Amino acid sequence: MNPQLLRDFPLFEQLNDEHLAEISKLCSICNYSKGEYIFLEGDEGEALYLVISGVVQIYQNNHSRDIILSIFREGDYFGEMALLQNEREHSASARTIEKSTLCILKKRHFIPLVKSKPEILIGILETTLERLRGANKLITDLTIHDARTRIARMLLRLAEQHGVPFSGGILIDLKLTHQHLADMTGTARETVTKLLLEFQNEQLIRIDRKKISIRNIDSLRNLLEPT
Repeated sequence: MNPQLLRDFPLFEQLNDEHLAEISKLCSICNYSKGEYIFLEGDEGEALYLVISGVVQIYQNNHSRDIILSIFREGDYFGEMALLQNEREHSASARTIEKSTLCILKKRHFIPLVKSKPEILIGILETTLERLRGANKLITDLTIHDARTRIARMLLRLAEQHGVPFSGGILIDLKLTHQHLADMTGTARETVTKLLLEFQNEQLIRIDRKKISIRNIDSLRNLLEPT
């Protein structure tokens, strides 16, 4: 693969061209169709995955329904947790939401790499801690807050992670179905549909071609304030 593609990833942005060229020789490129599984929960964790293009969801199956934990797109990476754990098993599954291209760095190459370039490991640990904090927030959302608050929080989180500012507000630059949002918030799809319609009627959001724009982010944040 082109070594300069690696510079788009925070893990490698500080490395020089020589290091990038070395790492690129260790990587393989794999193309996935929409809805294709990358790995399943319990599979052996044998690689770090870098998203070159497309969108990938990380999820767990909970009593016959999926709970989406994270969504990754171009410039993101995942799979690092299994590589750093002794048991080496994935704690969740990965599946594409859109047609995707991934760069795969196998464990047998990854471990010597981080030993020789510890700054990469530091970047992974920083990201891992941030993701753990996000997981704790998600658990709180799913266990304490009502559906309206959970969906509002998720929209704000998506705007922070995938938002693109424009004249009418902030566009969440992902095509998400109501089922995706239900799986991200532990909510029935029918409830998501009802609440999104309410948010639209209140002029908080706008939905066009499965993409959500937040029109009034301050008012959406106000929904989270205790009354």
